Formats: sequence, structure tokens, C-alpha cells
Amino acid sequence: MTSKAAARLKSEGWSILETTGFLHLIGPLWERKVDGHYEFALATEDKHHNRRGMVQGGVMMTFADRTCGMTARYVSGKEYLATVQLDTHFVEAGQIGDTLISRPRVVRSTRSLIFMSTEVTVDDRCIVMANGVFKILKGPG
Repeated sequence: MTSKAAARLKSEGWSILETTGFLHLIGPLWERKVDGHYEFALATEDKHHNRRGMVQGGVMMTFADRTCGMTARYVSGKEYLATVQLDTHFVEAGQIGDTLISRPRVVRSTRSLIFMSTEVTVDDRCIVMANGVFKILKGPG
């Protein structure tokens, strides 16, 4: 990520999320809370490109999945969740250098499942729509 993109995100109130494993390879991921709602950002760079030079679809799916799952965890107070379904619709291509923004919301919550929805946007232009279902687990396994 360019230092210019990082400086812009910091100036807009974003902070870097600590990540490990696979997500560490994709990130850094950024988050902030605006009017009580969680928002997430990913500044795309060359490592995110597909063969056509656009943002790889799997990167956008991972971003939608992670941001919906984190919001479900934050809102529910449940520590352990697993994605059981993620429906993704690619509306428009993402360009390398774009900053992706996700603003997930809880659609419905039951004792065992949390239904989530998000739009991934670039400059208020929707590029991905995703809906996910997350299972509340009793422990880490």
C-alpha cells in the first residue's frame, strides 16, 4: 500500500486491524466506527490483481466475508462464528489502486445464526454485493 493511501485513511479516522494468516497477506485491513456502525477499508495494490490487471474477485469475496463476520461478532458479542454461506454478486470491476469500503449490517439474528449483508463500494459506487450467514459456535473448534 502506498504511504499516500495510508495517510489518507488515517486522516479520515481509519485504524489498521491486526490480522494473521491469510488475511495478513491480503491486508492491511482498516476499520472505523461511524454513527455506531462499523466500516472497513482495503486499499488495493498490485498484489491484488488478476490476469486482466483488475482486483481479483477472491480478494473482494474475502473482504466481504471478513467484514460481515467481524461485524456479526461485534454486534452479537459472540466470540466464535463460522461462515456457512456467502452469496456474492460482482457488479463492477475494481481497479488496482481503488480503496474498497464495506459497511456491513445485520439483517437478522437468531440464537444460532446471524444473517449479514454488505455492499463493497469504491467512491460510493457499488462494485460487489454480498449476503452471508454466520453460525454461532460454542468454542474455537
